[in-house]
Amino acid sequence: MEKMWEAFEHMQGNWSRMQHSDDQEEAEEDANRFEESFYAFIEAFRIWFNTLKPRPATLDEALVLPEVEKITEELPVPLYLNFETELEYIIEDKTRIEDEKYD
Repeated sequence: MEKMWEAFEHMQGNWSRMQHSDDQEEAEEDANRFEESFYAFIEAFRIWFNTLKPRPATLDEALVLPEVEKITEELPVPLYLNFETELEYIIEDKTRIEDEKYD
């Protein structure tokens, strides 16, 4: 679980940095850095989630887990839908194809 929280904090930092980018080149680099860290967090989250016993079978069951509640409380609002979509994929044991990731 520690790796998941480290990845979450790293992603949060990259989100903040991206929100304060000054020029176009810097903004593009920050956006790429953020996207990479978002999916690194999702992968760390997936690993943690798959260790749960019993493993939540529905989105509603997953959203009430204390760890997931903490994530959704601290997650920037614009990222909530992306996180929820990824959580659904995890629950359904699906993996997002690289080309299908958010742009």
